[in-house]
Amino acid sequence: MTDYAHVDATCMWMVKNPDWFDVIVTDNMFGDIITDLGAIIQGGLGIAAGGNINPKGVSMFEPIGGSAPKYTGKNVINPIAAICAAGMMLEWLGETQAAKLIEDAVIFATSKKLKSLAAGKMGYSTSEVGDLLADYVLKNAPNTARH
Repeated sequence: MTDYAHVDATCMWMVKNPDWFDVIVTDNMFGDIITDLGAIIQGGLGIAAGGNINPKGVSMFEPIGGSAPKYTGKNVINPIAAICAAGMMLEWLGETQAAKLIEDAVIFATSKKLKSLAAGKMGYSTSEVGDLLADYVLKNAPNTARH
């Protein structure tokens, strides 16, 4: 089903019934507002990934959160949003098994390992979270995917 709503109504419905949405098509400014809200609903900017999909050309996948200069060089930022963006890209490229491994790794880490999703409160450094997810993927990848 396709529907139309202004950005303020969309934000209200994102809070009240986020499961109503599958895909939201909007311009960059309103998309930025809506994705920041969606990120908080799902746990924070540290885990929110997005895709700018162009069915006729190049698409781009990225973490939703902007820069965080106060954390530069401290190894405390949650890398899951960037990793999830890579997973979304793999799915878009038809690499569904690889995308599923990344999604499963994120579910494992967020449900069993991380104390928090907030920068500096995860119980792990940025690189350790990346290693955790990479280790999960390597341990659970089919033998044919290993080099």
